[in-house]
Amino acid sequence: MSGAVKSNVFGSSGTVAAAAGGLKWESVVTASTVTVESNRGYFINTTDNACTVTLPASPDVGDQVILLDYLRTWDTNAVTIDSNGNDFQNQSDAYIVDYDTEGQGINIVFSGSTNGWIPNSDIANAFDHGAPPTQRAVYAFGTTGSNVSLKNLVNSSGVMAANVTGVGTARNGVAAATYGGDKAIFGFGYTDTVVSMTNLVNNVGTVASDVTGVGTARRRLGAANFGSDKVIFAYGRTAGSGSLNVSNLVNNVATVASDVTGVGTARNGVAACGYGVDLAIFGYGNHPGANLSITNKVSNSGVVASDTSGVGTIRQTLGAARYGTDTGLFGYGDGTNGNVAVTNLINNQGGVAADVTGVGTERGSITASNYGGDKALFVFGAIEDVGVTNLKNLINNQGVASADVTGVGTARQNVGAAGYSSSA
Repeated sequence: MSGAVKSNVFGSSGTVAAAAGGLKWESVVTASTVTVESNRGYFINTTDNACTVTLPASPDVGDQVILLDYLRTWDTNAVTIDSNGNDFQNQSDAYIVDYDTEGQGINIVFSGSTNGWIPNSDIANAFDHGAPPTQRAVYAFGTTGSNVSLKNLVNSSGVMAANVTGVGTARNGVAAATYGGDKAIFGFGYTDTVVSMTNLVNNVGTVASDVTGVGTARRRLGAANFGSDKVIFAYGRTAGSGSLNVSNLVNNVATVASDVTGVGTARNGVAACGYGVDLAIFGYGNHPGANLSITNKVSNSGVVASDTSGVGTIRQTLGAARYGTDTGLFGYGDGTNGNVAVTNLINNQGGVAADVTGVGTERGSITASNYGGDKALFVFGAIEDVGVTNLKNLINNQGVASADVTGVGTARQNVGAAGYSSSA
């Protein structure tokens, strides 16, 4: 029996009220076409393709259909309404009706043959929740003089655990970042030659075996999270002395895309981190023969911007990480005249501040990650004329570095690190 479904229309909040009369919700639609029935609700998932929705051919007055953007992807792949011979808002079926706004919901009701289907509501529901903060960190790979595949997990209080024998090819010069909200990916590096393999880390810190890489083999590159749940690898050094400015985007299920011709000065020994809500920044590095202090911002769709003249000590092989809720920092590194311990804070617009006199031992080839929701941790590295170290320096949620803490785990340099897990 057809008719209006009572107590089941969009409320002022844009949500669907509880069904009193029995509006039936169907299984999630992932196909490119679907023919819907009256007085039913449909979750339309357009992650992989657009979808054409064909409305009932012979509806009765008061018949209702609700469509919802299941994974907030209608802005990427739109939903097209085929009114199946009936008018839509007093326009003939010859018109194309597209809905292409992220988070949109459509509640349409049949008014009769004169005006046809009319939206009772076609609002876009804002998603005003940030991603859960990353609580833990994983440091892996590196070199003691010989390449290793060790890993060390860091809990939400910044305590580093002892070595765990690693999975994956031992190498150094890797980069790593968080993807999918609570997982991590390590990529590229150097064995006895440059490689492009990757290793995924799940949300309990387990490192997976090698995945054959995509993109130019290289080392001494950077990686950062962008767009809330994706990763960009960029820059680096080839097998010889050549520097690169190519980038590779990684989606939220860890698929690595092919090379994108780079923007900005080709260089290696860079550092990168997220800032703002869903943006990233690469900074510093070495272009053969000279250290640099330039930065390149990354948009929330992974587009790398041109060079911005840098602030702070020119250097390479430094670390970078998020801290606070929307800020980051660069720290330590190899300067023109040796190791440094300065830090440079990054505001939520990507502005890099002047040097802050460093705390802790000067060192390069260092690694950093966020942890504990709003803090960061610099660990490992190499001290000039001394060698590799496992010292660590905690960064609080105001960007202030603490004094050296004797580290846990094998001393090494050129390690990769990333946050993982949203559980403390």
